[in-house]
Amino acid sequence: MPDCQRLTTDGLQALLDALRARGYRVIGPTLRDQAIVYDDIHTLDDLPAGWTDEQEAGHYRLTRRRDDALFGYAVGPHSWKRFLHPPVQRLWRARHEDDEIIVVAEPAEATRVALLGVRACELHAIAIQDRVLLGGDYRDGHYEARRRDNFIVAVNCAEAGGTCFCVSMDTGPQAQHGFDLALTELVGDGEHRFLVEAGTPAGREVLAELPASPASDAEIAAAEATLAATAASMGREMAAGDVRELLLANLEHPRWDDVASRCLTCGNCTLVCPTCFCTSEADSSDLTGTETARSRRWDSCFTMDFSYLHGGSVRASGRARYRQWMTHKLATWHDQFGTSGCVGCGRCITWCPVGIDITEEVRAIRETRDGAPT
Repeated sequence: MPDCQRLTTDGLQALLDALRARGYRVIGPTLRDQAIVYDDIHTLDDLPAGWTDEQEAGHYRLTRRRDDALFGYAVGPHSWKRFLHPPVQRLWRARHEDDEIIVVAEPAEATRVALLGVRACELHAIAIQDRVLLGGDYRDGHYEARRRDNFIVAVNCAEAGGTCFCVSMDTGPQAQHGFDLALTELVGDGEHRFLVEAGTPAGREVLAELPASPASDAEIAAAEATLAATAASMGREMAAGDVRELLLANLEHPRWDDVASRCLTCGNCTLVCPTCFCTSEADSSDLTGTETARSRRWDSCFTMDFSYLHGGSVRASGRARYRQWMTHKLATWHDQFGTSGCVGCGRCITWCPVGIDITEEVRAIRETRDGAPT
């Protein structure tokens, strides 16, 4: 943690004020609907002070901490995807005037958004979406506009959630890149404080305006010990080195039937996933029939219509749809984009209503390759 500065809670409030003074809409973690979700943040009072989340397969519950940590939780049901690649995006509108049809493309919405509390796994997820939506020949103009002027304040994880496995995916718990500022929260044993590291010129410019002081060697050592403890306490593990080859060599493994017998094909895993990007398009019209619009909406490889071709679905069974999701996420994503599509955040495990665990499915296939115990 080179060149770390130290902020108090007053300094963190000064950071929020500095971002708003620059015209940023600050979005961060807050409590709503018995979950920690991302929404507008104005003061430290909006943050989930003293709350944490208890997560296991198919289980999420907020519980009280023994301290007033502002970022003492893992990740909730929302990811930053909903602000950068929203669930519904209108693409164009058309209206009928006299004998003429006028089509107007929906302009890209460029907003100055500061993201507060971005975890290391989520930084990797944003980088993956950047490669998918901006890295090829066909760039998504709406995503590009929303990503153009972000300010990202990362938070290093002080504890792992019950379904986290970012260490396995080499995506956490410490933010290494992709942020303007990165915070490590230190609570207990004295004053509530944050170590802050700048990752970009923009981050250094904002940090220079804050009431910061150099971090002591003891504080840096405490932060490093906290991160080491987090890395050692992951709730899950996935040996990811050969997963691509493992899955593609076992496309007819009986485990796919086993998971299909449990899977509801509800699509929860794809909706909470911070990297899934699949969409479909739908047209709508007003009651008079004079105006029509086309919108893009999040879709899922678990829906029957997603692979609908020539009178039927290519993947008609739950087995085929779950296999498509998991093999794309962990295997063929490498072929398309040069990386895994999974960042180890554990959301798909937590928010699966029947508790299907992607790490357990990989383990089961690994231990019984070709359908026989190894």
